[in-house]
Amino acid sequence: MTSGGNSSELPAITAVVPTHKRPELMRRAVQSILDQRYDGRVEIIVVFDACDPILPDVELTDGRTMRAQVNARTRGLAGARNTGIIAATSEFVAFLDDDDVWLPGKLEQQIAEFTRRPDSILVGTASYFDDGTTQHERLVGGDTVTAAQLIENKIAGLHSSGFMFRRSALLGELGLVDEELPRSYGEDYDLLLRVAALVPIAVVDVPLVNVTWKGESFFLGQWQVYAQAHQYLLEKHPVFTSSRSALSHLQARIAFALAASGQRTEGRQWAARALRNNPLQVKAVLAYAIALRLVSADRVTGVVRRFGKGI
Repeated sequence: MTSGGNSSELPAITAVVPTHKRPELMRRAVQSILDQRYDGRVEIIVVFDACDPILPDVELTDGRTMRAQVNARTRGLAGARNTGIIAATSEFVAFLDDDDVWLPGKLEQQIAEFTRRPDSILVGTASYFDDGTTQHERLVGGDTVTAAQLIENKIAGLHSSGFMFRRSALLGELGLVDEELPRSYGEDYDLLLRVAALVPIAVVDVPLVNVTWKGESFFLGQWQVYAQAHQYLLEKHPVFTSSRSALSHLQARIAFALAASGQRTEGRQWAARALRNNPLQVKAVLAYAIALRLVSADRVTGVVRRFGKGI
């Protein structure tokens, strides 16, 4: 937890923690940063999004600093993260959502991976997803993720709370978090796709983040946003059209969300597109069933959640 004698030899890291009216959870997140046994300097920037900037009462040791920033950009996760990135003073920037926690060894293992692979822009980690009852382990399945892999599989284990970037890339060739995404949904996937288009994503395939997971509950009543975000991603990343199976998977997600939001005709149309590209696309079949009122979206999401999955 202390900075130790090697702090000058290790790169500084800025942890960006966006928050909105969850002081106790945010305090837990910040404490998990302070509990990292990393010998380099760690700067914590808590970005307050549409709420009063009140920092948690935590003990700061040598080599650890914390400050508040108010999100003056687009309201939401993307704007808040960008606020923190721009305010950061470190060579590396790591994301942590205010309801998640870092596990021991995260920072040192990621910096070691950057040292081993100096061309990397992003080093991610595997994750645990905690639904309050069960802790689901989500491994990535390797130490590298390519663009071809990402368009076929969103790779749930690569959660944004496990992302660490070279800040120079975020301010340069990669660019900041996309603030045009509806409600910032899918900004993590968008970042992964953009990184992989430049260089393969490096991975520490060990669960070093504990993600507070509520299945699809955030989208109950907000399925329209989910559909809009996926349509935005499809238009932004034409690489999806290079693979019929990948295109079908994304079309099926859109179909499911439209059907769940009550736009049954549009849901059936997107489901038909998905099935033309892949007749075995299960999500498209489920979208049809929801559009025809044979089953509810709540029931489907409830079933898959019990298996630690999401739509």
